[in-house]
Amino acid sequence: MTDWNFGDILETVEDAIDPAKLAFAHGERTITWGEAAKRGNRLARALQAAGLKPGDKVAHYMRNSPAYMETTRACFKGRFTHVNINYRYRPDEVAYIVENSDAAALVYDAVFRDTVAAIRDRLPTVKLYIEVGGGADRASFAEDFERLSSEGDASGLDIKRSGDDLLFLYTGGTTGLPKGVMWPHKALREIQLMGARKLGPAPETHEELAAAIKLTGGGAPFIPACPLMHGTGFFSAIGATGNGGAVVTLEGQSFDAQELWRAVDRHKVGTIAIVGEVFARPMLQALQERPGEYDVSSVLVIISSGVMWGTDNKRALLEFMPQTVMTDSFGASEGVGFGASQMTKDGEIPTAKFVIGDRCKVFDENDQPVEPGSGKPGIIAMMPPIPLGYYKDEAKTAKTFRKIGDTIYSVPGDWCTVEADGSLTLIGRGSASINTGGEKVFPEEVEEALKTHPSIEDALVVGLPDPTWGQAITAVVKLTPGFGFAEDELKTHVREKLAPYKTPKRILIGENVAMRAPNGKADYKAVLEFARAQ
Repeated sequence: MTDWNFGDILETVEDAIDPAKLAFAHGERTITWGEAAKRGNRLARALQAAGLKPGDKVAHYMRNSPAYMETTRACFKGRFTHVNINYRYRPDEVAYIVENSDAAALVYDAVFRDTVAAIRDRLPTVKLYIEVGGGADRASFAEDFERLSSEGDASGLDIKRSGDDLLFLYTGGTTGLPKGVMWPHKALREIQLMGARKLGPAPETHEELAAAIKLTGGGAPFIPACPLMHGTGFFSAIGATGNGGAVVTLEGQSFDAQELWRAVDRHKVGTIAIVGEVFARPMLQALQERPGEYDVSSVLVIISSGVMWGTDNKRALLEFMPQTVMTDSFGASEGVGFGASQMTKDGEIPTAKFVIGDRCKVFDENDQPVEPGSGKPGIIAMMPPIPLGYYKDEAKTAKTFRKIGDTIYSVPGDWCTVEADGSLTLIGRGSASINTGGEKVFPEEVEEALKTHPSIEDALVVGLPDPTWGQAITAVVKLTPGFGFAEDELKTHVREKLAPYKTPKRILIGENVAMRAPNGKADYKAVLEFARAQ
């Protein structure tokens, strides 16, 4: 069996593909595969020259751009470990990820320079700072990304890699602070091949991969409309580059559906990755506002993950692109391939209903298989290939990656029912974790931010169903005696302390709600019932 490593895969593709083929595009800027190969080699050598060793972590603190995937390419080639940072995070949150991951290098967009400067004294493991887009005006403590990528030795690294090399995907998880999910290259690659095998013969060796690239010329361009610092966009982008495709990123700091369709038209994009209707609704609206303006005939797949994607929206999009497969993927940072829902012009699939993945099982609370059609809820578990666990967190690793029978499963905490036909109907995350627009939010974090305001004596936070965001963060509070209620002021208070997407959409006064049990534990069920009734 091939010991797959994404650095080796990239070199195989680079040797086989037309060097003039598009690798990256961002607005008017384009980078060919030939250029990308040299730039990745130079950047990897720069990381080595700074003292980074195989396995060292490289934090990616960037919006979507070629630089994100170029940095990842350098990591794969140099055997360094990718670490994602949510660019919406506040300074304390950014510092936590860098500290927790033991990052040896931090690559960041120039717009985040002030944040990086403010936390540098808390980051003793960082040996190298690289600024993207700063040029001659970059921070004095940082190297220039463009210079490191365009100057110096561009030859291959002549390095022996391993399928056990890791990439990290930090996730909000279900409880506590973000955790670094440790993915071996060979595990993620095997999952990619499992999907490819369903469509026909898949390349099982580097020789077969090279032959496929030479035959087809490489894959079609791909747009991660969602952030690359999240699993949906990142894993899809890895798949696209590993197939000789291009990664096309959008310039806008916020999602612009018109820009998306212009890029689709210009680059003949084949696949788009989104996170639910936060993206799909404006995409549909843009097509409705300008019917016939964009050529969308190249789009064969739109894939969504992280938030439910409604049937009505899919149906309307299919009117503009009847050739497209609308794929709703159900997975997690801790496991890929729990289930999928594929809708075409020839058949509709109800929202939240998924075909169960080949490696997926559903167990009850006693670790017994749930009988299809029983109506009994169960927790979803994924068998290998799966991640190794969470970085530096043995307790949470043991809770999520646990042995059932003779197999170690990934059990992130999602609950469902199993229909008589074997399909899944997703219920939700068993814990209190809130998924809003594809972002996981810990209720405790928002609660603590609210309670730092003098008017708040206690607070609990829940997620209510929302057609746009999937779940809307909703806070129920008890006021400190003598204080009034100012909802907008409280929202501003939270926004100043946490990333803006963690701000509650609504804040309700729950003076008559038993928010906590006698032992002091939060009664989220009672609070959820109260919030739903408002």
